[in-house]
Amino acid sequence: MIKHARLYSGNGVVRPHIRFYVWVTMVLVAIAAPSSWAEAPGHAGVLRIAYNEFPPFAHHTKSGEASGLIIDMTRKVVEEAGYTPEFLFLPVSRIYLYLKNGSVDVWPGLTDIPQLQGEVLESWAQPLTVQLSAWYLDGKPPLNHFDDLNGKTVIVIAGYTYAGLIQWLQESDEILVTEAPTHRAAIDMLKRHRGDYVLDYQAPVQEILTQPSDSVVRESEVRSRTAAWLFSLANPRAAILREAFDDAYLRLVRRGELPVMPPHGQSYVIPGFPDAYR
Repeated sequence: MIKHARLYSGNGVVRPHIRFYVWVTMVLVAIAAPSSWAEAPGHAGVLRIAYNEFPPFAHHTKSGEASGLIIDMTRKVVEEAGYTPEFLFLPVSRIYLYLKNGSVDVWPGLTDIPQLQGEVLESWAQPLTVQLSAWYLDGKPPLNHFDDLNGKTVIVIAGYTYAGLIQWLQESDEILVTEAPTHRAAIDMLKRHRGDYVLDYQAPVQEILTQPSDSVVRESEVRSRTAAWLFSLANPRAAILREAFDDAYLRLVRRGELPVMPPHGQSYVIPGFPDAYR
């Protein structure tokens, strides 16, 4: 015999309307909870993820979508962690600002950026290594020491901060800095002798060295960096998000859906590199 729960008044009489109100309240709470949870910044639901133009790791497609190696990895990790990614294409300076004020939750970017010290939490998982190089023409001297830039013209990519190094370069009395709008434009400027070196990351330059005349371009390693997920400390759940990302990344690696994190030994830094930006 099935017994039904009943609500009684003080004199033992069942009050069905109370039972009905309790049931309605429970249904309304169940309906409202998922939407409020998703709308609250940093809760399970939508995560605002900044990215910038950094091919082949991240770039903005012609159709307006986020794409690239680190974008694909980020999308998998976010979904494995139970969130929905909302990718926001921004210039690097805007990304720094939005991480500081909490307008974005996370950015797949480089570690140890001076401008973001005390503003972000970096994931323990650091799935990529990124190399900064000095590109020069065959027959010209390689960059063996950072002081070799003194008295030279250095071509940089407009909008890139080089983890803060751009400010040091621009303030130097010994180095002339000129900007190129794209990686391709920078290499073309170098070949037209409008600069002595191009300071740019290895992966995006290697991707565009496709013209026969590019065979004269040579490379010197300047420094290597690791990439991680950087979580805005303006979000009170930054530590929880970091743990969720790290755990999700490890699960994906164990299932063979993401590559094993490469070993990160001592990062290379060219002699003479400014100490404040190591």
